[in-house]
Amino acid sequence: MDAATAVTATAGAAAAMVWFRKGLRVHDNPALDAARRGAARVYPVFVLDPRYLRPDPAAHSPGSARAGVARVRFLLESLSDLDAGLRRLGSRLLLLRARDDVPDALCAALRDWNIGKLCFEADTEPYALARDKRVTDFAAALGIEVFTPVSHTLFDPAEIIEKNGGRPPLTYQSFLAIAGEPPKPVMAEYSELPLIGDTGEYELLPVPKLEELGYGDISQENISPFRGGETEALKRMRESLQDKEWVSMFEKPKGDPSAFLKPATTVLSPYLKFGCLSSRYFYHCIQEVYRSTKKHTKPPVSLTGQLLWRDFFYTVSFGTLSFDHMKGNKICKQIPWRQNEELFVAWRDGRTGYPWIDAIMIQLRKWGWMHHLARHSVACFLTRGDLFIHWEKGRDVFERLLIDSDWAINNGNWLWLSCSSFFYQYHRIYSPISFGKKYDPNGDYIRHFIPVLKDMPKEYIYEPWTAPLSVQEKARCIVGRDYPKPVDHEAASKECRKRMGEAYASNRLGGNTVNGKTSESSRRKSSDGGQDASDLSKSKQPKRRS
Repeated sequence: MDAATAVTATAGAAAAMVWFRKGLRVHDNPALDAARRGAARVYPVFVLDPRYLRPDPAAHSPGSARAGVARVRFLLESLSDLDAGLRRLGSRLLLLRARDDVPDALCAALRDWNIGKLCFEADTEPYALARDKRVTDFAAALGIEVFTPVSHTLFDPAEIIEKNGGRPPLTYQSFLAIAGEPPKPVMAEYSELPLIGDTGEYELLPVPKLEELGYGDISQENISPFRGGETEALKRMRESLQDKEWVSMFEKPKGDPSAFLKPATTVLSPYLKFGCLSSRYFYHCIQEVYRSTKKHTKPPVSLTGQLLWRDFFYTVSFGTLSFDHMKGNKICKQIPWRQNEELFVAWRDGRTGYPWIDAIMIQLRKWGWMHHLARHSVACFLTRGDLFIHWEKGRDVFERLLIDSDWAINNGNWLWLSCSSFFYQYHRIYSPISFGKKYDPNGDYIRHFIPVLKDMPKEYIYEPWTAPLSVQEKARCIVGRDYPKPVDHEAASKECRKRMGEAYASNRLGGNTVNGKTSESSRRKSSDGGQDASDLSKSKQPKRRS
């Protein structure tokens, strides 16, 4: 390095940038903490990604091609809250808009603002890895110091894989044996951040309103009750942890999937997804509750066990090529799923004719969230339970609409629930009738999300096609006119079992030995909830819909 270059590098080191993507918080944020240390100026930046936000008029519900309005709203709320948190420290969020892609916009700012140090949280998703490589390569060429700590997960997936001989552990128990205890959160307290430097002629945007993004007429009923942001995340976490007995006795997959006014879970998953809440801090706070109680549940069913499940899927996804596809994915069974767009759209839009399934899918579209057992019900119904449609189709719907949509976990759960990987007891099928009924016999959940069924007597609310015509007329809901007729669950599930059995046999003959044995974690009581899956309903079934 010549003298002139050394002088430039030293001057540039006085300015640091912290690049927010996930990790939308101030607490336990090693990237933010590193950026402020030794820097005279800190530029906190978030780049609006057109890939994520650009309106898609062809989408089946308002939003972009990759995100429905509920998730976009949650993101915008999280950005507004982050900006408020930074302003309390004498800084602010610098919001930039990418014209084409994020790396171009960020790299231009790195150059024009003479940044000497770039700090951002590591990300393991394929899109993020490609994006981040472009940025780090650009920074290296300019001599910019880059710091990318792991703080979105409890552990570094790369380290777990290295400890396991270069392969991701494929069972939960083997993952736990390798992982050990997670590192403690970085809870450095500070009352102020360095000031922001000169941003030149850059247009610094306020956080846009949802209505300003061009998504068209957004119905007021399509508003999630869950507000985004670090402030709400910490509040929700503290409220959840106040009930120490509930925390210590938490046991998944138990819980009421029909509880919607007050969900039977923490609903912290979207805050973890966007990094409004640090998983390490959450884990640490749960441990403090455990220390104050006489006994508590253990992984995999405990509350800490759920955070470890999250890391398990992150690790497997990071170490598995084509994890988000069936083809080319060595841990995924190759199953000849059928193509039926009519049945898929009926499932996606909550028009299957099964009120329990339809109510769940409507809640998803309106709120961007539903209970984990509700997710299991509709995922099983789409794939191995009734419709035998490819799990990737369902995965795409969840990925777009869920406010807690997380690439690793979403793909992992669809692999699991379709019995394509991890869990292989394909004969265990959720009944689209009796499973919901045991939690909510009156059908209040269904009545809320499917108003056309609100006057249907509870005897028929889960099976409206069995109601006499006089009852349907009195309820002002004629099946086949006001509400669709369903497929025959008994016949459909029998056919699915047959197809799954044939596919498993074909995989064994084809030498797909990685899936030849039942996963250790599938034998244990686990987050799959399969042990709670009801047997086939013996209720009267309609004829198969064409």
